[in-house]
Amino acid sequence: ERGLQLLELGGSVEEDCIRIARCFEATRQRCCRLEQDGRRAREQLARVEAERAALEVKLKHARNQVEVEMKKRHRAEAELEKQERKLQLVLELLMREPWGNEALSREQCSVLSALAGQRLGAASAPIRRSSAVDESCQSLLSHSDISYDRTEDDVVRS
Repeated sequence: ERGLQLLELGGSVEEDCIRIARCFEATRQRCCRLEQDGRRAREQLARVEAERAALEVKLKHARNQVEVEMKKRHRAEAELEKQERKLQLVLELLMREPWGNEALSREQCSVLSALAGQRLGAASAPIRRSSAVDESCQSLLSHSDISYDRTEDDVVRS
């Protein structure tokens, strides 16, 4: 459009050609700048994509580690409950058996009674769970923010 406007002004042909050549040169330079900008943007995109892929791998490993640690925690809690039940049964047996009271001193009986009382209270209480992790990370991340959905891990991105 600009080239046509220049031709309509009615200057000399040489001046018109020079103006058109300058317009083409300005357009060419603008195209070169845009091409360089596009190249830089593609390089930056490639770097960001590589970083994203590395972070996804780290996230996948972290999810796996959390899952492993949760399984270990549940097994340990189940084992603790099992051992507490066994201890409670032993304490109750010792306290109920007549020979147990005779064989044990008064001090031992009082200690066992105290332990049995504590264990009975612990047995009726809800399962104790360690909250050290929850407390230290509560402000950063809550359990509801963690997604264990594996569907994104299997998606291949191109």
